[in-house]
Formats: sequence, structure tokens, C-alpha cells
Amino acid sequence: MLLEREAERAQVAEALKAARAGESSLLLITGPLGIGRTALLQRLAAPTEDADVRVLRANAAPMEQDFAFGVVRQLFDSLLTGAPEELRERWLRQHGGFARTVFADDVVPSGEGRAAAASEAVLYGLRSLLADVCADGPLLILVDDLQWVDTPSLRWLAYLVKRLHGLRAVLVCTLRDGDPRAQHPLLSEVTDAAARVLSPGPLTLEGTQGMIREQFGERGDEEFARACFEISGGNPLFLLSVLLGLAVGGHRPTADHADAARELRPSQLRERLAGCMRTQPQPVRDLAAAIAVLGDQGEPELMARLAGLDAIGYTAALRAVHELGLLAAQQEPRFVHRVVQDAVESSMTVAERERLHDTAAALLYRNGCPAELVAAQLMAVTASRHPWSVEVLRAAADTALRRGAPDIAARYLRRALLDGSLSGEGRARLLIDLATAERGFDPAACERHISQAIPLLPSARHRAAAALRISPTIVGLTPPSVLDLLHQVAEDLGPVAELEGTARDLSLRLEARLRHAGHEDPAELAAAVARLNGMGEEPPLGSPAERELTAVLLTAATLTARLPADRVTRLAHRVLEREPATSARVHSALPLVVIALVASDSVRDITSWLSAERHTVRQDATVVDAFVHLERAMVLTARGRAAKALDHAERAARLAEDHWQEIGVISTAALTGVALELRDPALTERILDRLGRRRSADLALTAALQLLKAAQDTGHGRWTGALETLLACGRQMEASGWRNPVLFPWRPCAAALQVRVGDARAAFALAEEEHLRAVEWGAPVAVGRALRLKGRLNGGDRGVNLLRESVDVLRASANELELARALLTLGRRLRGGTEAETVLQEAAVLAAACGAPWLRERAGTRNGRAASATRPEAGLTRTERTVISLVGRGLTNQEIAGELGVTSRAVEKHLTHAYRKLEVSGRRELIRLLPRLQRENRS
Repeated sequence: MLLEREAERAQVAEALKAARAGESSLLLITGPLGIGRTALLQRLAAPTEDADVRVLRANAAPMEQDFAFGVVRQLFDSLLTGAPEELRERWLRQHGGFARTVFADDVVPSGEGRAAAASEAVLYGLRSLLADVCADGPLLILVDDLQWVDTPSLRWLAYLVKRLHGLRAVLVCTLRDGDPRAQHPLLSEVTDAAARVLSPGPLTLEGTQGMIREQFGERGDEEFARACFEISGGNPLFLLSVLLGLAVGGHRPTADHADAARELRPSQLRERLAGCMRTQPQPVRDLAAAIAVLGDQGEPELMARLAGLDAIGYTAALRAVHELGLLAAQQEPRFVHRVVQDAVESSMTVAERERLHDTAAALLYRNGCPAELVAAQLMAVTASRHPWSVEVLRAAADTALRRGAPDIAARYLRRALLDGSLSGEGRARLLIDLATAERGFDPAACERHISQAIPLLPSARHRAAAALRISPTIVGLTPPSVLDLLHQVAEDLGPVAELEGTARDLSLRLEARLRHAGHEDPAELAAAVARLNGMGEEPPLGSPAERELTAVLLTAATLTARLPADRVTRLAHRVLEREPATSARVHSALPLVVIALVASDSVRDITSWLSAERHTVRQDATVVDAFVHLERAMVLTARGRAAKALDHAERAARLAEDHWQEIGVISTAALTGVALELRDPALTERILDRLGRRRSADLALTAALQLLKAAQDTGHGRWTGALETLLACGRQMEASGWRNPVLFPWRPCAAALQVRVGDARAAFALAEEEHLRAVEWGAPVAVGRALRLKGRLNGGDRGVNLLRESVDVLRASANELELARALLTLGRRLRGGTEAETVLQEAAVLAAACGAPWLRERAGTRNGRAASATRPEAGLTRTERTVISLVGRGLTNQEIAGELGVTSRAVEKHLTHAYRKLEVSGRRELIRLLPRLQRENRS
């Protein structure tokens, strides 16, 4: 399929029309590599309506330039092959002398013999043969790739173009732009005689669509077609290579495969381009190599210096590369496609590439270019002898870390380690930098490189600081090798009481890591709580080390519930007030503070801190993102928003798959909490399947597995098995000292199962034990949940009073889903009446706000009025409805405040409550909801 070449074909047809009248001519088709010169010639050679036109065709090739009259033989072979027998005999009889010279089997080689072969008599005889052929009708002579025609054939063509008159022939030749042989004197004689020069242009976007339809049998999406058009620059060869590669790969011309088109680097096209480069003169090859090495970052002056060219030579070589069709723009040293760079690189030897990259690095360094540009060149060299190479690679790694690319930073630092001059402390510092980059994506490598660096460091303080570069395991077992390393450096450093300044801070941070490593040991947990009590009511929090130690000790107090929740809350908030919200905290024990606040039911004021952390500069985007999603999932779950927490929890769990040691266990625990709140069997099954592939002795992971298995068994009616699993889970956590009723609410589920299996006494005992633990801990959500459990187990007025007390306590909790559950239980127990309807209505509104449709439906099953109240808008107050109507009129908060005679703060409060009840995220969604609210008001 030949697209958008109608103008060129029309000019050839016009020339043939003139040839019939005796006006012969030469047409020259030029253009860069791949523009479609050969395809156009093939179309011209195809049978046409002009049956009297005889076509002679020859294709020149670089490997056949030593065969004398090779192109002439192709032309006349095609003539003799298609002619009748009597005509062939007549031609050979009349022109036998020169025919034996040209068509002999032993082809004349080269040199003097070739010159002799191209005698005047031979040239004249060949022209005479053409004249005889033209007597029978017009002649179309097609010669492809004029730049590769052998010299005798070229001499005859130069002879012919001067004697076309009277032949009734059209000679059409193609010539590739940028080829060095275009300057050959004989070739210039041919091209100078051209009556017309045809230069086919690149395909348009419509032409690109046509090629896509031809290749795939369907029209491509606009985005796909535009991507193909942009990467090919309209060059048919480039475009066809990409389309063939995509078709072989099973891609279709749809928008979602546009990126695949952009990334494809066809191997056949690379080989074709590499062959083209090998035929170019040395300056052109040198400049192409310089462009390949320096890429888009190279300035013209640097390109010229790397290629070893002066200003004039650079301009000429750049023009030649552009004429070949390999540059994106005429004066811009940038390749049109990445496959061109591949081709240029493949045409160089390994030694040539290394030499060029090393030279480029030196040029960029001396020119004051950014470290990463210099480092990119050094990365391509096996060994560099430049004294500044390590310094540059470290600076580049630092830049990569600051922009959030630790994997690239690690590559630079690993390359720097290959420098044999590094030893002792210098090598240790490089290993520590490498470990710091790796800790976010390869904890095992981080630990290995820290272990290699520590023996090379000169002091205990330096060794301690290096060991602390290993990120702690937030929830889960610390690897024994890391634990041994921490003990070793802590012992070298000495007791904290004997230290001051930086050494004291290092000792406190080591103590924090070691104490946290014992979070599954009840004795270690008790010792950590005693350490916190020994620090007084107001522990010192002035330094990051003191805050990290306090966070660990608070976690011990939270797990064991040995301190009241209000004290834990107060200390946790003091830590956050003094701790900057930066991404660096993910490599410390400070994220444990969030767990403490979740357990103490004090998460209302933490959202702003978490939001600030998201916008800080991050050195390890993956781990930071995992922590951000994890913490948001935990906070949303603690507020009863499990449906909204699910997306964050699942994203954290996916990211944790590659960072299991640091965040895998806690992310799984968070996702487990969401699954238990949502009561989603499919989600439960997915998590169990994921946990089944993780064989771990971590207590948190084991507890998550047991809680999920019990939930699954309960859903299938296997109550006895579920109860046994929960009781085993409880015994294991009690044995480890994990007693917190908020983090591990296994007793309410176990008590409900005991009632189902007929053991009410055991259920009452568990409920009482849960209540005592909850009161001892003091978090409203724990106390309210325990009271609801006791209210469900007790009948009559005592049960109702316990449920009312549960509701009262939970109104102070951040967990609105627990409040909705308590209201639902109380409303059902009241069995009708105004109070019951009011309670169920509030339960339905809260359930809707929490994204708990199952609870909302249950709140509406008692009577029709309660059921109608389950609509979110039914819970709006009169003032909230008024504010919403004013929002619909387009008023701002300040204008609404003036209209109602209240403060802007009051308006914001009413809108916030309305957003929550209507389950919208803000003013825009509220305005979209207004038509429905107006219909409800009218009804």
C-alpha cells in the first residue's frame, strides 16, 4: 500500500505522456533513509493501464559495486526476459558485439579492465539497443539507489542522460540523501541532468492511520495513531517497523497500547540503520557516536569536541546525519528515535564505546555539568582512572536520593565501589551511603553492606551511627543478625549514663531498637514499661533520640495496657508536637506513635500531621507511600470508616510485598482489621491466601491469621472451630503480654460464639474480663464495646441500662461505627416507641456515614419509619438544610455567615456535618446532590 505519493506518481505519468511525443526526460527521486523511494519505484514498475509502456528495472546494492555493468545487466536482462523470441534474436544479432562484452558470464572485475569495458563503442551500443526498444513503444527505466551503482553502469547512465532525445524514454532514478558517494563526478553528471527532482515528504497523521489500518485491518485509536506518528516522524520505514513489532507482540491499535508503541525498538530496523552507519565517512560516524553517547544533554560544542571535529566539520557532519533522516530536527543533535541510538552503538566496538564514554565524562566534568550527567557516562565505563570519579558518583547518588530515586543512587554507589583506590574508612563511608540508599528497597543488602562497613570504622560512635542506618522492623521479628549487630555496637559504645552529646543520642536510639526487638517477650515489655515510668510524668523529648525511645516505650505500654490510655495519648501527642512530619521517620521507630494513638482511641487530631508528612521530600517513595497508606488505613478504621480504609490498606499491602521485613506484618494486620470490620468473605479469603504463602513466626501475623480464620469459620457455621481458634489466639497473646482490648478484640467474638454453642457462663466470664481490661485501659471505644457486649448478654432493664451506658461512653469515641452498633443494639432492645425510632434513625445515619450498608439495613428493619430514616439526608438538621440551600445559591461561607448572622466557623461546622451525613467529599459533590435533596424536601 503506497500512501500519499499521488503527486510523485502523477509527475511520472506526465513525463511518460511527454515521452510518447518524443520528449524524453530524467526524474530523480531523493529523500532520507526509509522515506519510501523503493516502494514508489515498485509501484511505478507495477502493470498499469498503459500496456504499451515497457519497463526496465534495476536495484543497485553496496555489495555489488565491484561487478562491472551489474546494473546495466539487470536492466537489459529484464528487457530480454520479457521480449518475444524473434525480437530478442534481432536485438542480439544487431548489437552482438557490445552484448558479449556486457552480458558475458565471466563478469569484468574492476580497475583497468572495467575502464576498458566501458568503451565508447559499448556505451553507444547499449544506447542503440534502447533506441530499437523505444521504436515499439515508450520505455520506463527505473534505477533504485543510484548511490550504489557500479562505476561502468554509472558511466553508461551519465552517457545516456545526455543522449535521451529521440528515445521516447523516461529514466527514473532514486538517490538517498546524505550518502557520501553522492559527490562522485559521474553521479553528479546524472543528477545534474534531471528535469525534475521529486522529494516525497513524511506521512501525515492521516497517512499514519492508513498504514495502521493496512497492518491491523482496523482503524487505530487517535491516541495510538498519534503516538505512532510522533515516534516515526512520518517516516514509512520507521512506522512500518514499529507496527510489525506491535503486531508480532499481539498488540492492537488501541489507546492503551500507545505506550508500547513509544517504547518499541525494532531489531530489524536497528540492523538496517547500523548497516547504513557503517557506510558513512568517519566524521559522520564519529558525530553519530558522540550524539549516542551524550544523548539529549550534549551541547553542540561538547558534541564536536567528543567527535574530534572543528566547527566546519561538525556542521557538515550534522547536515549529513540530518539528510540521512536520523535527526529529530535539522540543527538539533538529537536522534529521531531511540532505535537510532541503538544502531549507532551496535556499530561501535566495546573498546570504542568505553573510550567515548570515558572521554565524555571528562568533558562534562571539566565543563561543570551536573554530577548525574557525568555519572551517567561513568556508569558505562568498566573502570575509570579519573581521580574525581568517586566524588562525582557520590554527588550523583545524593542528587538521586533527594529526588526520590534510591535505586538509581544505589547503582551510582555500587559503581563507585569498583574503584580500587578506596580502602579503610573511605570505603566504609561509601558502603554506608550505599546501605542508606538500599534500605528502602533491599533491606538484606542494606544489612550486608552495614556489616561490611562497621569493621572499617575507627570509633564506637561511628559504628553505632552506621548500625542505626538499618531500618527497624515496626511490627514483626527483628532478624537475628541485625539484633547481634545492634548488641555489639551498643556494648562498644557503653552505658548511656556515661555518655553525652551525640554519643548519648546514639545510645538512646540503640536502646530503642533493642527494646522494640523484644516486643513479643512479656519480660522485655514489662521492663520497657518500668523504664518509661522511671522517666517520670514528663519524659524528656527534646531530641529525636529521646522521642524515638519514648515511642518504643509507649508501644510497650500500649501492647500490655499497663498504663492508662489518657497518659499514653498525652505522651504520644507530645512526641508528635515536637517531631517534624518528614519521610525520614519511616526509617525509625516513630511510626509506632500512630499505633499508640489508634489503640487509645485518639485519632481525631492526627490527620493533619499525616497529611503534612505526605508532601515532604522523600528519598524512598515506595516505603513512604506504604507507610502513608498504612497509617491512613489504621486511622480511618479507628474512626469507623472501614470502607474508605480498604483502598489504603490494600495499597499498603501491595507495596509491602516488596518490603516485607519493614512493613509487611503491620500492613497485613491493618488489612485484617479492615476485613473484620467489613465482614467481607471474599476479602477475608484473599488475605488468608496471601498469609498462607507467608510462613512466619511473628505473633502479629499469627494473630491476624487466627482472627481471619475464625471469621471465615463463623461465616460458614463452624462455630466450635471458630471458638477454638479465637481462644487459642487469646492464650497466645496473653502469654506474650499483649493485653490491649482495642488492638486485639478477640473476647467479644469469642463470647458471641460461646452463646451460640450453649456456654452462656463462659460468655459472661469473658464479657466481664473484657470489661475489666477495657476500664483498666480507659479508651472509650474499648469500654463502650465491652458494655455493649455485656448489654447483649444481659436481659431486661439491666441489659438496656448497660447499652445506654455503652452509647454514652461511645459518644466520646472517635469510632462512629462502634457507636452505630451500640445504638442499633439499644434500639432493637427497646422494641418500638419514640426512643427506639430516634435511636435507630441515628444508627442508620451513622452507618451510612461509615459506609456500612449491612448495619444501615439492620437499623431500618424494625418499622417503616426507621427504614425511611436510613436515607442519609434524613439525618440533616434544619440549620444544615438551610446552609445547604444557600450553598446551592452559590454563596460563599462568609456570605452564608452574613445571611444567617453567625460566624464563618459555625458555617464550616454545619457543612462538615452535612458532608459526613450525605457521604460527600466537599462542596462540588454537595451541589450535584442538591436536586435530589430538593425533591426529598418537596415530598
